[in-house]
Amino acid sequence: MGLARRNLTRDRTRLGLSVAGVALATMLVLLLSGFLDGMNTQITSYLDHSPGSIVVAQSGIKNLLVATSVLPPGTRERAMRTAGVAGAAPVLSSFVILDLRGEKRSAYLVGFEPALGGGPWRLADGRDVAGDDETVVDRALARRYDLRLGDAFDLMGRRFTIVGLSEGTTSWMTSFIFVRKSAAESLFSAPGMTSFLLVAPADGTTGADLRARLDVLPGVSAIAKDEVAQNDVVVFSKVIGPPVRLMTGIAFLVGTLVVGLVLYSATVERRREYGVLKAIGAAPRTLYGITLTQALIVTVAGAAVGLALALAEARLVMELRPQFLVTFEPRTIATGLAASGLMALFAVLLPAQLIAGLAPADAFRR
Repeated sequence: MGLARRNLTRDRTRLGLSVAGVALATMLVLLLSGFLDGMNTQITSYLDHSPGSIVVAQSGIKNLLVATSVLPPGTRERAMRTAGVAGAAPVLSSFVILDLRGEKRSAYLVGFEPALGGGPWRLADGRDVAGDDETVVDRALARRYDLRLGDAFDLMGRRFTIVGLSEGTTSWMTSFIFVRKSAAESLFSAPGMTSFLLVAPADGTTGADLRARLDVLPGVSAIAKDEVAQNDVVVFSKVIGPPVRLMTGIAFLVGTLVVGLVLYSATVERRREYGVLKAIGAAPRTLYGITLTQALIVTVAGAAVGLALALAEARLVMELRPQFLVTFEPRTIATGLAASGLMALFAVLLPAQLIAGLAPADAFRR
């Protein structure tokens, strides 16, 4: 341990740069993993906070955010007559294009009935919608376009006044806006139109039994709400997941190369010392242990600094860009720290090969 520490501290500049390299790599791994976790949380946020445990959609539809569902007329009435149904909140939803401050912006419109639920679950300011010309918009969206309570904007040729600002209803992809279901029906010129039902089972009724009963209704599919949320996550993960994982892999590779180069150069500079140790009978595992200890010192220090940087950077990102959510689950932190440990293990391979091929006689040659 002492020899490993002395080898590293003889060149403090190089040690500092190596710790900084590992810290930046660890920070990037943690941030990207936290971004994926936050993205999944945002994707499922509406369903996580909506009433019921079953989603009734048009037959064959398995998603909420990436599918267009139109239920047959009278589906809610038939659902309410089904044994074991405690409630069914109708929702009319679709992606729409807003014109805000001269800029086109996509949003996910949710038409709901306030008395039944399915609207904003947390208001940062203002109140819920009461009239067909009123809307609740996401607070991050409002802040980005300098919108305040009482402001109005055009939506599909109609004027809506902002009466509430919702919290936690935005993502990197889009933001939610909420209107009364009757207002959404008017926008789409489709009286009585419904996209989904959010169904709550009565006490004593299992979700599986109720889904089986609802599945026999004409033209619909009854799916567990958790399954619908997971289907949405899978769809979006196919789009954003591969590039993020690629960047995570590159960060891991860079960190490994930084530690490996530092250890290799330190080993080359001290090869005479290693040769002397070999000549006086030091076992190979002792020499490998010195190299591994050096790697662990660098990676542990870098991981600690990287974790602190990642936490600070996440707060900064969410403050400057509220549409991005970065969450650090225990699993995410463990993965980031494990990646740092793997950096250390992979980084010692080249120095270990150098030590293995070192002849003791080399220590006495000039």
